[in-house]
Amino acid sequence: MADGTDQKSSNQMWGGRFASGPSAIMEEINASIGFDKKLYAQDIRGSMAHATMLASKGIISPEDKDKIIEGLNTILSEIEAGTFEFSRKLEDIHMNIEARLATLIGTAAGRLHTARSRNDQVALDFRLWVKEELQKTEGMLTALIAAFLDRAEENADTVMPGFTHLQTAQPVTFGHHCMAYVEMFGRDRARVRHAIEHLDESPIGAAALAGTGYPIDRHMTARALGFREPTRNSIDTVSDRDFALEFLSIASICATHLSRLAEEIVIWSTPQFGFIRLSDAFSTGSSIMPQKKNPDAAELVRAKTGRINGSLIALLTVMKGLPLAYSKDMQEDKEQVFDAAESLELAIAAMTGMIRDLEVRKDRMRAAAGSGYSTATDLADWLVREAGLPFRDAHHVTGNAVALAEKKGCDLADLSLEELQAIHPGITKGVFDVLSVEASVASRTSFGGTAPSEVRKQIAWWRERN
Repeated sequence: MADGTDQKSSNQMWGGRFASGPSAIMEEINASIGFDKKLYAQDIRGSMAHATMLASKGIISPEDKDKIIEGLNTILSEIEAGTFEFSRKLEDIHMNIEARLATLIGTAAGRLHTARSRNDQVALDFRLWVKEELQKTEGMLTALIAAFLDRAEENADTVMPGFTHLQTAQPVTFGHHCMAYVEMFGRDRARVRHAIEHLDESPIGAAALAGTGYPIDRHMTARALGFREPTRNSIDTVSDRDFALEFLSIASICATHLSRLAEEIVIWSTPQFGFIRLSDAFSTGSSIMPQKKNPDAAELVRAKTGRINGSLIALLTVMKGLPLAYSKDMQEDKEQVFDAAESLELAIAAMTGMIRDLEVRKDRMRAAAGSGYSTATDLADWLVREAGLPFRDAHHVTGNAVALAEKKGCDLADLSLEELQAIHPGITKGVFDVLSVEASVASRTSFGGTAPSEVRKQIAWWRERN
């Protein structure tokens, strides 16, 4: 896709300036139809809105407008039926459609390009495509959040170990853990919505870079295409790809969240953890080891993050040194966005399916929740609250208790009162009320804490907003 004023091409629609066509190498590097044909629906939609506006302003006749609309509808049907013949010699989707329109309706087709350039045309098509993709992503994230809310509600009381450094830290509930991902994907969805608001401006009418002398109505085309308003600077309009970078940035952050979740699913499904079982729908077997059930879907979600991050870096690098306004470098924007969008869609869909299908092994989670002296912090808190110790002193006393339990090969709750009092005489039998994992999670009632009562409050809050 290129500026219609200065780019060499073998395309006959350029006119008489270029008598000889470029070499095969130039044709190969210049053509974008292999990937930008994905924009056909947006290109046709934009052309229809543009033609309607031109006719309303008396720039083209109503008869020509009707012919153009009819021809564009025919082309749309041909593309969707798979009978349209795309030509590399015509470079891109815009010229392929325009050439076919000329064949269908004759000279009226040439009037469609009045008061626009391929520069604002591609900016429009791409912006429309990204907007629609963001809207699709918003819906998919809403479905993923709903899946997590269901699992959280089912497991608000399911005790499991909470980790830091992948070491047992404190008991939490699986419902609370699920709600952590609700928060993550909720932020992703908020970023999506903000990006839609950011890009909701129509580029058409900016022309090559300076606007046009024709009496067009850019607000009319903006409304017709579902944009809030037209863009306000013609130079920025044709050189802006922030909307694509925002999409890729959002996709990279979301993919990172998906990858963290995928990593946990891989770990949890190992025999060593055994916290969950994945359904056959999201697992594969081994070609040599009949006992294996591999979490391939989760592993591939984890791997997609690399592709998506790569797309972001690629486009940032393309854009970093471009002077205003349009440069042909910007043709390299679409493949990155198309690939990232496809990868993100697949990853979200796969993860939503896995979360809905996985089996939670509550017994294994409960058994692991008390391992690693996970209620040690509860003992320290009890010493502060009941024995009046400063927390640092309580921390030291608790460390001695953990050391004794380790030496004896038992849990903190299995130490006798006498053994605990030998470490600190202020300990009473009331300490045993806080040393179970159930008592531990139930006590964490601070706002946003892991107590089942608090988890259910957060679930209710999210259900009202999902």
